[in-house]
Amino acid sequence: MTQKIRCLIVEDEPIAAEILEDYIAQVPHLYRVATCRDALLALEVLNNEHIDLIFLDIHLPKLKGIEFARTLKNKPQIIFTTAYHEYAIEGFELAALDYLLKPFTFSRFLQAVNRMPISSGQAIKTTSTSIKEDERKYLFFNVNKKQVKVMLDEITHIESIKDYVSIHFAQQHIVVKHQLKELEKILPNDRFVRVHRSYIVAIKHISAYTKEFIEIGAFHIPIGRSYKEALRNRF
Repeated sequence: MTQKIRCLIVEDEPIAAEILEDYIAQVPHLYRVATCRDALLALEVLNNEHIDLIFLDIHLPKLKGIEFARTLKNKPQIIFTTAYHEYAIEGFELAALDYLLKPFTFSRFLQAVNRMPISSGQAIKTTSTSIKEDERKYLFFNVNKKQVKVMLDEITHIESIKDYVSIHFAQQHIVVKHQLKELEKILPNDRFVRVHRSYIVAIKHISAYTKEFIEIGAFHIPIGRSYKEALRNRF
């Protein structure tokens, strides 16, 4: 069984806290440990509970979120939440996972969460060479109002279609509302590479390539002019 990501909400606005609680509840691999109204209460939780991810408001009473983050020695991953964009640089200087500008949508929340490194579970050793699901990385995508788990090693390529992307597998594909540039940031760059303004491909599924296109199964995927030099160095 895959270990859930243990989350802490630090938010003094009740409505904003309720929205985060609702969003977390919709994602199967997230678990909310507690919600705190200020940093001092949050510190008490951190001293008593294992926390993987903090949703941290910047404007908090007693101690601001940025200052609170600076005091933490063994930091969990942090996603800052605020209505003020001018704090973004400070947030990223603290190696924040992401910076959510209120009000944010569920899809934007999910994009931030999907940056979270997924820790591997301990698989039972067998004589099989197949990879256990708990050791495989995955993302959840909103498909027909359901959060669908997509195993990254099963993706062959991704195609941009205006405000949507088509995620292709060996025998099927799904269409989700996403921007290709957002996925490019989320997907591990040791497994995926952008080859065209409209395409990302999985390196392991490339069967052949030329100067003009990449072959993945029956698909011939064009290589964009501005990507050729980077791909030549990569391959």
